[in-house]
Amino acid sequence: MPKPPLLMLIEQPDLFGLAHIGDHYDLRAQPEPGIVAAVSSGNGVDAAMMEAAPDLKMIALSVVGYDKVDVAAARQRGIAITNTPDVLTDDVADLAIGLMIAVARRLPQHDRFVRQGRWPQEGPPALARRASGRRIGVLGLGRIGQAIARRAAPFAAEIGYYSRAQREEGEAYSYHDSPRALAEWADVLIVAVSGGPDTAGLVSRAVIEALGPEGTLINIARGSVVDEPAMIAALTDGRLGSAGLDVFAHEPNVPEALIQLENVVLVPHQGSATRETRAAMGQLVLDNLAAFFSGKSLLTPI
Repeated sequence: MPKPPLLMLIEQPDLFGLAHIGDHYDLRAQPEPGIVAAVSSGNGVDAAMMEAAPDLKMIALSVVGYDKVDVAAARQRGIAITNTPDVLTDDVADLAIGLMIAVARRLPQHDRFVRQGRWPQEGPPALARRASGRRIGVLGLGRIGQAIARRAAPFAAEIGYYSRAQREEGEAYSYHDSPRALAEWADVLIVAVSGGPDTAGLVSRAVIEALGPEGTLINIARGSVVDEPAMIAALTDGRLGSAGLDVFAHEPNVPEALIQLENVVLVPHQGSATRETRAAMGQLVLDNLAAFFSGKSLLTPI
């Protein structure tokens, strides 16, 4: 039995638990007739790709977010879409808390201070900020937002959140009816909403300024959610205190102005980047593909 053809959109499949996908499928680098399934790690599948692959019937994403897939075009063509929820929740939540602590305690800056031999010459560096005992606002209380809140609760002064509506899962936290209201209340604002047009620019200049010169912004969601130029300007002139960022507006390109700032911690989109989680993500992609080709129900359809 011939192997079914597959459109492969991942530049480095080994980083997404899919190093051996070629053992199961006949891979193609570009869309073409005859391809019935596509895999993407986040680059997405647009309407033009679907047009060039007229037999496409499934898109298997090895990510949670599907903001880079033209979902409307897929629906119109009857193309099923799957993603990899849940398996990366813990790692992304861990990174959010890690970034918050790293920013408050200036861990990367202090690491450089030691490595550059400045400690014997200059004495101890300037004091950092306490990470515990602060009001932590979670913007978006989905799976990842809930995991972040659970991790933060033991050492936070209080947890608050914003969602489009109050959630039963947030009954132990204070609800705020807008991102700006949450930012005004919070010492730390952690962005955990999904990407896409509905949330583009949700963390606006007004939200950033409401967080204020003593506030910290943590983003492990999507770069599009934050008004990046407004954030950089606020970090530069002191209207925003600090930031910890795993995602950026035009990845992998990060603005030089942001790189030069000492009050930020920058990470190259590593939320799910552990061996354990990437293996689980890859397996879920393979399981969804196997279900599709065998005519069974998809495990994690969108």
